[in-house]
Amino acid sequence: MKALLLRLEPLIWTLFGGGIMVGTMLLTGWVLVFGVLAPMGIVPAEALSYGRAHGLASHIIGRVVLAALIILPLWKGAHHIRSLSVDFGGGERDATVATLLYGIAIAGSIFAIVAVARL
Repeated sequence: MKALLLRLEPLIWTLFGGGIMVGTMLLTGWVLVFGVLAPMGIVPAEALSYGRAHGLASHIIGRVVLAALIILPLWKGAHHIRSLSVDFGGGERDATVATLLYGIAIAGSIFAIVAVARL
């Protein structure tokens, strides 16, 4: 199992890096708009209506962005938790922990793709 994880390491790091980018750029803007600007009345309520959001999610680019907002942070979180486990002395259980965490990220990614495709 350790050899498979070592071969998949570049892919895992790519997904991890994408998760950092999404978390830093896109989710920060999303929190700013929905958590600060909309409650303050700076962003008009009709700009955040269900019809506009569904229209964006119905477009292929909107679906890709929505899937990225869900999938990439899953991989970032899985990799961070794996690193935390190793840092706290779990080096001998690394293969088991990595398999479990990345399996959860794979299952969540598949679920997100199916959910976004069904919009």
